[in-house]
Amino acid sequence: MNHQIPQVSYAVVGGSGTLSSDFPANLPDKDVKILEDNLYFATPYGQSPAMRLFSVGEKKVLCCRMHGWRSGVTRADASRQVFWVFREAGVKRILSEGGVGTVNHLLDPRDFMVPDDYLDMSNRKDVMLDGRYLLIMRDALCPELRQNLIKSVRSRFKGRVFDRGIYAVTDGRHFESPAEIAMLKGHADIVGQSIAPEVYLAREIGACYAGLYYVVNYGEGLERVWSHDTMRDIFYDDAPMIGEILLETIRNVDADHHTCECQSLRKETLLKDVYKEESEKG
Repeated sequence: MNHQIPQVSYAVVGGSGTLSSDFPANLPDKDVKILEDNLYFATPYGQSPAMRLFSVGEKKVLCCRMHGWRSGVTRADASRQVFWVFREAGVKRILSEGGVGTVNHLLDPRDFMVPDDYLDMSNRKDVMLDGRYLLIMRDALCPELRQNLIKSVRSRFKGRVFDRGIYAVTDGRHFESPAEIAMLKGHADIVGQSIAPEVYLAREIGACYAGLYYVVNYGEGLERVWSHDTMRDIFYDDAPMIGEILLETIRNVDADHHTCECQSLRKETLLKDVYKEESEKG
C-alpha cells in the first residue's frame, strides 16, 4: 500500500549504527513520539523502503533504515527512492549515520568522526533525480549541521571525537582489500559505502546534509586483524547512544534559519536545453 507523503523539515538516514535499536522507538525520550510506521511511497524509481514518521517536540522527522538498501533494489535506486520522497516532503535538514572502517592508522574502533569532505571511489557517480542543477560540492557536508553534531556527540560521549576528516566511499557490499586500503592511505581517514550518492542527492534537493560515523573496524592491513565480535558488540551496545546524539542534534537545529551556504551551492544547469532535447527524443 502506498501512502501520502507527509510534509516534514527533518530526515534521518539510518545506517548500521542505529539498525539494532529500532530508532527512535526504544529510546526513553519523552518528547519523542512515533506518529506513523511502515510508510511506503510510490516514486519514479520504484516503491520506497519502509519509512517511519516521528516527532521530536514539535519537529516532524522522516527516517528510513539502513539507507533504504534491500534485496532486489540497486543501491543507486534505493537512494533515489529515499531522496525523491525527501524532496516531495520538503525536507531541509538531513542527518545520516553509519559504521565505518579506518584508513588513518591513528583511528581506533569506537572513535567518532564527523567528516568535512569525501572521496568518491564508487561506480555510482551519475545518480540524480532530474539533472536540473549544477551541483557545487564545496562544503558538501553542511558546516552548520556538522557543528551541531559535534556538540551533541561531545555532550554524550567521553571518548575520542574527530571534528573533521575525509570519508572514502567504496561500492561494497564486500569490505576493502589490504591493497585498496593502502591506496587510500594518505587520501582519506575513514572508509564506508553510504555517503555517496546521498551527498549529491541532498544537494540536488536543496537540503543540508551531514553525517555521524562510528569506527567499527580497522581497514585491512592497516593495524591488526580486527574482530567481527567487536563489531557486533559495538552495533548492539552503542546504538542507543547514537540515536540520542541524532535526536539532540534535531532539537538544536532550526530548519528555516541557516548560517550555511548549502542552498546557494546548486545552480540551474547551463545544459538544460540539452536535457530537454534528450527527454523529448526519448
